[in-house]
Amino acid sequence: MKRWLSRAGISLLFALLFAPAALAANAFDVYRDPSCGCCGAWVEYLRAHGYTVSVHQDQPMAALKARFGVPDRAMSCHTAVIDGYVIEGHVPVDDIRRLLAERPDAIGLAAPGMPMGSPGMEMGAPERYDVVLIGRDGSTRVYATHGPGA
Repeated sequence: MKRWLSRAGISLLFALLFAPAALAANAFDVYRDPSCGCCGAWVEYLRAHGYTVSVHQDQPMAALKARFGVPDRAMSCHTAVIDGYVIEGHVPVDDIRRLLAERPDAIGLAAPGMPMGSPGMEMGAPERYDVVLIGRDGSTRVYATHGPGA
């Protein structure tokens, strides 16, 4: 009985120590314009994939993007933060999961513009688009390609 209680205590201790890190990797802060419907659709997409999302609609978006280091060529309609990374625009969950698993030394990911067929932009004919990795120096490079022919 003592051995079981000891193991249970150790398991509980580990759960308490590592739960905040696990929750942080599952929690988004999304900054968006309150009048943008596609931003709301992307938030619902994240929630449908098991993420916790806090939405902030009272920030001046241009200043926020500058503060987070999003270069002009990578901008989209909304900006999110998860576990220290910036996610700009309609980035698919698979790319976010890959980013969090690989943990590159970067600002984050962006799906520049508002590409048709990306999560939250499912209206109209899907188009081919790139998700880019934003480097600490503001550079971008293709991280993933999506859409027809990808």
